[in-house]
Amino acid sequence: MSVLLQQLANGVVQGALIALIALGYTMVYGIIQLINFAHGEVFMVASYGGLATFTLLPEDLQKSPAVALPLMFVGGIVVAVVVAVIMERFAYRPLRNAPRLAPLITALGVSVFLQEAVRVFYPNAKSNLPYPKVFPEGNLTLGPVNVSWTGVLLVGLSIGLAVILQTYINKSRMGRAMRATAQDPDTAKLMGVNPNRVIVLTFVFGAVLAGVAGIMYGGYLNNINIDMGFQTGIFAFTAAVLGGVGSIRGAVIGAFIIGLIKTVAGQYMPGGTQYDYVWIFVVLILVLVFRPQGLFGEPERVRA
Repeated sequence: MSVLLQQLANGVVQGALIALIALGYTMVYGIIQLINFAHGEVFMVASYGGLATFTLLPEDLQKSPAVALPLMFVGGIVVAVVVAVIMERFAYRPLRNAPRLAPLITALGVSVFLQEAVRVFYPNAKSNLPYPKVFPEGNLTLGPVNVSWTGVLLVGLSIGLAVILQTYINKSRMGRAMRATAQDPDTAKLMGVNPNRVIVLTFVFGAVLAGVAGIMYGGYLNNINIDMGFQTGIFAFTAAVLGGVGSIRGAVIGAFIIGLIKTVAGQYMPGGTQYDYVWIFVVLILVLVFRPQGLFGEPERVRA
């Protein structure tokens, strides 16, 4: 029983990480119906951006987590936002009215480009790099369950940022503009909404969340590599589809479901961790067979 409880706790932490990335997928798709497969690489470059920020700090500041950690978050988020904005402006905007296959292929190309750019230009990026130990050490112990303080922080940030994002979209003027653009961009434009501004801001929000996830990933696992974006991005995309692409609540709940399946199936199902992908996609297929729009998605309405 204690092993099961520990695996459930690990699944919640993994789900929190996946949720931060899945939100970027679901927001971009909700606005412009683009599956941005390069979003996982935004998460990856943010992690390297945080590491580069730490490396550039003077040695005395590196020894002060209270200073180094916030600066790493700033550095990682800035790198993620810059990459996302450039990606939107030069890779996706020219293809906004093209058939859907064109931006999808472009997204895959951008993903490969970002991986190879980090591999070539970041020192020693061909192998795993250790991440600075700037997060609080120790564990939160609840009976037989132990969760590192970094994991607790990750869960808190994930849920807190998701709530803030949902509230912003529901209550703010820009949030209403986002919802209007997602529903009918042409009509929204006639009502004074600037679609380009809305879309760029959507990419920025997704990049900020991916930036936070990138720093937390390095702190939680203590190392990073250039493949982490693709691997975690697959889980995040699956979570967004499972929960209902376009639904913020669905992306978060889908991410926690994926995290729990990954850890529990890896422990108890045949094949162990080598087959955790299999069980995740089995659940996804079963859900989509009976509810094609996902758990919290709405059936797509086609306008005449």
